Amino acid sequence: MNVLTAFSLSIMPNYSLSDISVETWVQGGPMNLTDLVGSVVLVEVFQVNCPGCFLYALPKAIQLHETYQKEGLVIIGLATAFEDYDKNTLENLERLVQKGEVIGETLHTLTQQGMVTDGKLDWRLPFAVGMDRVEPDVEPVTQEKTLRYTHDCLPGFDELGEDRKQAALQQVRNYLKQKTMKAETFERFSLQGTPSSILFDRKGHVQNISFGQNENQQYLIEQCLASRDSPENPAQ
Repeated sequence: MNVLTAFSLSIMPNYSLSDISVETWVQGGPMNLTDLVGSVVLVEVFQVNCPGCFLYALPKAIQLHETYQKEGLVIIGLATAFEDYDKNTLENLERLVQKGEVIGETLHTLTQQGMVTDGKLDWRLPFAVGMDRVEPDVEPVTQEKTLRYTHDCLPGFDELGEDRKQAALQQVRNYLKQKTMKAETFERFSLQGTPSSILFDRKGHVQNISFGQNENQQYLIEQCLASRDSPENPAQ
């Protein structure tokens, strides 16, 4: 599920682990993310009502956790909400983590795929899980806000042709009109949808942000794990 379906340009903001906002820890917390400096950290951002998150992103995160945990990889599941605010809630996240229960489109899709039993997953998340800080969005949808939001999501917006610019602006305007809440981490990192992942190196600096399936994710993690450029072993 994504905000801009027809446009996908990557960005690399100068953010660190301290910029991840967790309103409530559901599993494995509370924790101060800056305490994880020295480890490689992968934040897997998902929505409870997001079939793709459960079809491939979260199972892949579990696989990465099992493969690289002993080498210094820490994975955090961060549930967010940029749509379907009645389903992507803290309560439904708690049901997922505590009982394996899934809801909405996720339940429908996984049932069709034979991946649930009595509405419950056959697996559990083995790493820390928290909820993004989600608050009411009371800012009016103005031309300025639409343009600002579009630039945040599309750093190459100014290089687009006029037709594509107008299409992007209209798409963002339509999204903002139905957007009643704002998810702090999701918007701060200008994520384009879920599933998304944010990879931090051993210094706590962001190294990669991806939306959807990232074929290079495992390679990037291995590169970060192998790096000697850590707080204990600074680069010469």
